[in-house]
Amino acid sequence: MKKQIPLILRFVRWFFPKLETLSGSLAVEYFDVIFFSPLRYKVPEREQECEKLAIKDEIITNGMKIQTYVWGDANKPYVLLMHGWAGRATQFRKFIPEFVAAGYQLVGFDGPAHGRSSGKRTTIIEFETALKMVVARWGQPAGVIAHSFGGGALLYAIMNGLPVKKLINIASPTMADEIIKSYLRAVNGSWKTGLKFKELIRKKYNRDFEEFTAIYFIDRIKNLDLMLVHDEGDADVPIIQAEKLAEKYPVKFLKTSGLGHNRILKDEGVIKACLDFIRN
Repeated sequence: MKKQIPLILRFVRWFFPKLETLSGSLAVEYFDVIFFSPLRYKVPEREQECEKLAIKDEIITNGMKIQTYVWGDANKPYVLLMHGWAGRATQFRKFIPEFVAAGYQLVGFDGPAHGRSSGKRTTIIEFETALKMVVARWGQPAGVIAHSFGGGALLYAIMNGLPVKKLINIASPTMADEIIKSYLRAVNGSWKTGLKFKELIRKKYNRDFEEFTAIYFIDRIKNLDLMLVHDEGDADVPIIQAEKLAEKYPVKFLKTSGLGHNRILKDEGVIKACLDFIRN
């Protein structure tokens, strides 16, 4: 079933091109707000059932509340789950029974400003903080499975010292301009705004936007066992983004067809391949 577009996003798609015409500076300021403000989608019933099976807890530090979920035996090695932008931990619901049956505990959490965690705006920097909070509580994972933006957040945190040896990135963006263009497509914006947004990021953080992307992170990471899973027809994150990363770092690369950006998390073949990669 096709995901219904929220009313607020439909409004923004109508409004944003008009704002660009009226004022380029106001458009880039508004785009900055949109870019760092994830939508919270209604949780499907099957994900609600998955959540009920979890042991839930909260990690609170520096005013940040992170909702955590645990499935499986606490005495087993654990695999960390990291959702993507506007996602939730329970989007991995199909992985959970397979991994638990194979002898793993699964630990997931809702990122800052996502799901049941606190906040309305967030950045990859806050995701790094949340990841380090979770790993500080549960220790080094046997492996990590990340979807979409979550994959970039993992590579950023690993570059900055997060102890992870095995990582699976599913449908993850890697390239600066492509990431910005995907947001512009979502709001019917133009590349003119994208260029001004890159200038704004440089002023705010004294770093280029490219320095917050997987292509940049991977050059600064060593000794990571990395697997990429990507669908050839992913319209949200075109597969060229994974291919470009694979040109820069030795990876195991699983290409799928017909699964798109989100259904890839429900495919039995993908789940089996991820399980094999983690335990071998």
